[in-house]
Amino acid sequence: MFLDQVQLRLAAGHGGSGAMSFRREKFAPEGGPDGGDGGRGGSIFLRANRALNTLNPYRSKRDFAAERGRQGEGCMRHGKDGLDMWLEVPLGTVVKDGDTGEVLAELLSPGEEVCVARGGRGGLGNTNFKSSTNRTPRHHQPGEDGEERNLDLELKLIADVGLVGFPNAGKSTLVSRLSAARPKIADYPFTTLEPQLGVVSLDRFGGDIMDSWVIADIPGLIEGAAAGAGLGIQFLRHVERTRMLLQLVDLSDPIEEPADAVRIIEGEVEAFSPILAAKPRWLVGTKLDALQDEARRDAFVALCADRGQKPIFISGVTGEGLRELAFDVDAALKSASASVIAHSETDGEAW
Repeated sequence: MFLDQVQLRLAAGHGGSGAMSFRREKFAPEGGPDGGDGGRGGSIFLRANRALNTLNPYRSKRDFAAERGRQGEGCMRHGKDGLDMWLEVPLGTVVKDGDTGEVLAELLSPGEEVCVARGGRGGLGNTNFKSSTNRTPRHHQPGEDGEERNLDLELKLIADVGLVGFPNAGKSTLVSRLSAARPKIADYPFTTLEPQLGVVSLDRFGGDIMDSWVIADIPGLIEGAAAGAGLGIQFLRHVERTRMLLQLVDLSDPIEEPADAVRIIEGEVEAFSPILAAKPRWLVGTKLDALQDEARRDAFVALCADRGQKPIFISGVTGEGLRELAFDVDAALKSASASVIAHSETDGEAW
């Protein structure tokens, strides 16, 4: 089962206490203080791991504690530091303070890490308090407590293109035909119950093997999704980081008019996130092989014309339009990247 939100309870290691000790040897009966410092407590880090796709490793275990620092000893022996702990999370994980809701980090690159609970500092031994007026200090410090923190982890998948549309609009079929991903496909609504990712490589359509992009499929949206209806609203966060959206419209649906389908989905996306709604969005007419009424095709063409977009028709069954769609999306993504780079070079701004 797909897990994309979880709360962890973390406790970094306490620092070890400093030692109170005096040098006592046969020929040094009045040796000075020699208490060593305590070791630092272990800290807890989160690290982005490309091999993970969900937060499932934390389904059953959610409490983590790092190792304590060892106490200092005589003869100036410092205590051993506690071992740090690294918790692996998927790329795209948003890290929030569980008590305040503050966003602490977003881990987007492989190997990127952040310290989320710092270990306590070790206490000083009595040798640190020796002075000209106090030759035999008996003062030593306890170790500091390690940080304790509740964390909320929220996964937002990283993809170039996100699919939105009604249930059974052909999103999973499109992912399976464009990529090697094999989501569940069936002729009934809400077949997709969790997000799916696929890598679209143009070499499968006769293009360059180096050209590829990532597509994300989420459960279908229905009217009222922004208010909690259906399944898709809880997964819309997974297309927030995409660079563009493909809105699939089922042309074979004899009930819902294309204009109404587009209006409803647009409204739900806008209600969820105006930022998501502002992303470039192409309308894609699906199930061309099952089209019965040419009037629906004409209505879709008119709908695209109103948006200044050329009509895109595809069939997951026959494969019609898939190659053109793959190449057009790749070109659009490259064009967007080039314009961002040019903008950065001109204005001195980073993307």
